[in-house]
Amino acid sequence: MRVLLVDNYDSYTYNLHQLLAKVLGVAPVVVRNDVEDWDRFDPHGFDAAVISPGPGHPALPRDFGRSRDVLENSGLPVLGVCLGHQGVGLLAGAQVVPAPEPRHGYLSTIRHSGTGLFAGIPQDFTAVRYHSLSVAEPVPAHLEVTARAEDGVIMGLAHRERPWWGVQFHPESICTEHGARLVANFRDLAPAGRGSGTGPYAGRAGAVPVPVAAPEASGPRLRAEYDVLDRAVDAEAAYLALYGTSTRAFWLDSSHVEPGLARFSFFGAADEPGAEMLAYRVEDGHTVVDHPDGTSRREDGSVFDALDRRTGRVVEGAGELPFDFTGGYVGYFGYELKADLGARRAHPSKAPDAVWLQADRFIAVDHAEDRTYVVAVCEQQDADAAQKWIRTVVPVLAELPAAHADATAPPLPEQHDAAAWLARPRTQYLADIRECDRRLREGVSYEICLTTNLHLPAPADDLAYYRRLRRLNPAPYAALLRLGDLAVFSSSPERFLKVDATRTVEAKPIKGTAPRHPDPETDEATRRALRTDPKSRAENLMIVDLLRNDLGQICEIGTVTVPSLMAVESYATVHQLVSTVTGTLREGSSAVDAVRACFPGGSMTGAPKLRTMEIIDELEGEARGVYSGAIGFVGYTGTADLSITIRTAVRHGGELTIGAGGAIVLGSDPEAEYEEMLLKAQTTLRALPKEA
Repeated sequence: MRVLLVDNYDSYTYNLHQLLAKVLGVAPVVVRNDVEDWDRFDPHGFDAAVISPGPGHPALPRDFGRSRDVLENSGLPVLGVCLGHQGVGLLAGAQVVPAPEPRHGYLSTIRHSGTGLFAGIPQDFTAVRYHSLSVAEPVPAHLEVTARAEDGVIMGLAHRERPWWGVQFHPESICTEHGARLVANFRDLAPAGRGSGTGPYAGRAGAVPVPVAAPEASGPRLRAEYDVLDRAVDAEAAYLALYGTSTRAFWLDSSHVEPGLARFSFFGAADEPGAEMLAYRVEDGHTVVDHPDGTSRREDGSVFDALDRRTGRVVEGAGELPFDFTGGYVGYFGYELKADLGARRAHPSKAPDAVWLQADRFIAVDHAEDRTYVVAVCEQQDADAAQKWIRTVVPVLAELPAAHADATAPPLPEQHDAAAWLARPRTQYLADIRECDRRLREGVSYEICLTTNLHLPAPADDLAYYRRLRRLNPAPYAALLRLGDLAVFSSSPERFLKVDATRTVEAKPIKGTAPRHPDPETDEATRRALRTDPKSRAENLMIVDLLRNDLGQICEIGTVTVPSLMAVESYATVHQLVSTVTGTLREGSSAVDAVRACFPGGSMTGAPKLRTMEIIDELEGEARGVYSGAIGFVGYTGTADLSITIRTAVRHGGELTIGAGGAIVLGSDPEAEYEEMLLKAQTTLRALPKEA
């Protein structure tokens, strides 16, 4: 069955894409609702069409676009989902109005006719709703209401004279039951034999989103020279001994070690002759490649292009090491890189939008197996120099103390007055939250991650500040990047993306936060309450579905799964609700393609992503910069591991910037959201000396 899937710029379209492909055995063709060559569209190339969810109202051309043409002119059997369902109702003469109560990420019980789309589906099944609008009653006589939620809102429609069906809920959501059966019923309802056209879209049925071509393995083969110490050295002592004075150094710091999270710490510097530092600004459109000797050159294209050209290489000996990072680049992607990925460019960042250090020589500490690796990745002719460097470093590490777990965490220092440094004062932040609520009720977003910056004088000593931060708030994805006049201090608990040597992609979105309490019983009660809190679960579910969508663009059909849904993880200052989404990277796609598909991380935007980022640009009024982006490595061999840049401070010159915020959903209490933002800011503020 050849299906056209019209994408209304939603962040769940590729969940539908994956579901349709699994059920139908062939992937649908995805066309956005503002595609420019629509006049060349040949509906005879398809058997049916599916109209995706999306922001806004089906009467508005920007929101519904070519979806209207499909209903009015194609003659195809159509399944409309959410916004698509509302469009079916509107074009059949019904009214689309504000719902009695908007529902975003909440589960409902569905009663239905038992026929058509709902044949063979049990009564009172569970479905997920993301909508602020609904089809009003009474409906025209040629429309049949086929399903309702427990609150009476119409959940299903069937046209009595045309092959149009609609569902208000999301059959593709991870928490909706019987979505595959509903799609199979649509397949059986749609008349067959239409797919005989020869138009420009006809030959693309079954296509999947086309990634930027992964590069062929380029350049000479590399090899990994290494030595092993049979103990884990103290990472802080080793970093200070080897790189304490370096101005181009990195430390990917698993300061909070737990099974299944981060097992390794990596640190090194890009100060050997020929080492590269890549710096990129969106407005420039080129990457500056800088070397320690002061020479530099420009490369056309984005930082994504630059990294793609430098990865996808063979590293001999990589399989002998227990970690996926066998040389490559370490650095950050800043939030404003969204402008290179289809979003608007609104606010230029003071700092570069990306900086990446070449990491050919580094130390890896295995916290689980209690070992330390000294690694040098090089071309064959440079093996002697690499081995000489290793022989120089090993004795230094051998003299250092072994890693040790502190018996007790240091007491939390007195809080700073975070409100004194806010870019937007309390009154404005509360007003912004209320504006978010208005946009949510309009139906232009399901969830808006609203943030603000704190600007304050930088601490005098970068290393002293980071050492204090990692003790006060140990985190599995902590990091220190020293990049000349720029330094990044992160204690992130959240993985953005990991691509391992087997091409498995993993994301671990966090949504839902509660403060720790010194009393154990109260703390445990807080933990249990977070696990069952409807608002927190709705926040998390919306982002899980968004990450499934993003991975669905670059993963093999049927491989995107959710091994862990809404588990509670506890850190020094907060409990957090965490999910895990995985998939298998499609052949022809690279780790950089995975970043392109998923960036910025949905937990820092909300959904639908593109429209929500427009709202964020409007309300926040300044660049987020490094904050809300990603930090980690992109390896020569096509691996990557990146964290979401939260719980992070950035020094640029003499100024320190800290970003903090939270997800605004229906039901968010403005005062509580403001206090949660301040709580998150305290993570990095507390590490500052009181006089800072």
